[in-house]
Amino acid sequence: MQKNNFSFSDTKAAFQHKNDFELKMSKFIFSIFKFSFLVNYGPGLTNLALKIKLPIKGLIKRTVFSQFCGGETIDECDQAVSKLWKSKVGSILDYSVEGNETEENFDANLEEIKHTILKAKGKLQYSFCVFKPTGIARFALLEMLDSGKKLSQEELTEYYRVKARFEEICKTASQNDVKIFIDAEESWIQDTIDTLANEMMAKFNEKKAIVFNTVQLYRKDRLEFVKKSIGKARDKGYFIGFKLVRGAYMEKESERAKQLGYPNPIQNDKQSSDNDYNNALSYCFENRDIVSLCAGTHNETSSMILVRLMEEAGLPNNDSNCWFAQLFGMSDNISFVLAAQGYNVTKYLPYGPIKSVMPYLGRRAKENSSMSGQMGRELALIIQELERRRLEKMSA
Repeated sequence: MQKNNFSFSDTKAAFQHKNDFELKMSKFIFSIFKFSFLVNYGPGLTNLALKIKLPIKGLIKRTVFSQFCGGETIDECDQAVSKLWKSKVGSILDYSVEGNETEENFDANLEEIKHTILKAKGKLQYSFCVFKPTGIARFALLEMLDSGKKLSQEELTEYYRVKARFEEICKTASQNDVKIFIDAEESWIQDTIDTLANEMMAKFNEKKAIVFNTVQLYRKDRLEFVKKSIGKARDKGYFIGFKLVRGAYMEKESERAKQLGYPNPIQNDKQSSDNDYNNALSYCFENRDIVSLCAGTHNETSSMILVRLMEEAGLPNNDSNCWFAQLFGMSDNISFVLAAQGYNVTKYLPYGPIKSVMPYLGRRAKENSSMSGQMGRELALIIQELERRRLEKMSA
């Protein structure tokens, strides 16, 4: 079989969806992340400015917010969704409001998540929907469940409400034939989330993968978890969906392990994380008769591994059980280059009121602020494309 020959350094394909002004704005945004003061204190200062009603909302919305978010409401995301879909890049509506832990807020989040499912129903441009467990459940309750602490009757009733929300979301997704991701969270609440995710998959994945669990491979135990989960699904006769990511809570995980004196669950080095990620990718692919797979990664090597696995197996580029996902506003060189080759590609598209999504924007800055890392790569590609366009205009 002939190999697909393409490069993730193809900046023309990567940034075809951006005009010169938009590309220069992206360059400016990624450039400011090299200033550690802005990365560390910017989100807090911005929240303060919004709280005392300084007129900065419009500026934020036109810059950092528009780079990484689809809009403040689900309908405001329509423009970003349409623009992505012109290049056959799908969208995952991600309601990214955080921090309000009340039953009223959890129920409101439940309704918003169901709204995203109904919005996605029957529309190819919406590849998946997603929900964050702590958006519908109190963190401390999940922590108690993970620790094995005996719950009071009130806490037990609260847990039943959490489980009912999980089931209502997954049932709505199943009834409307919309695939749903359950996001991963911190290790000390993840066992409870995994248990609920497996229950939902056993219930709603009888004919195909609708419910997907998310696995963070920067944890030492997650490759084994993937293998055991697939074995359990095979024994019980249901399909399984996995979104594989490296992880989002490395510093928090390491700090907590140090403070409480237990072994750090995070891999000892990046190479170990990469190895487990790529091995999990291969293992899921080998079990594709029951596993649907989404490679949620900004890593070019891992993305190419899945491309080669598909080639060697003789699968079409758009095989329905193999997906690639990146965050909106990042790694366009992976997303748009793969989409141009006909692969199934989707972007996480966060949305919500600016003040409420500041924690999300803060994480994006902190996780990727190393200029030798992700942001440096993003900036280098943008500069390369601006130069290519300049030379193209000169020669025209």
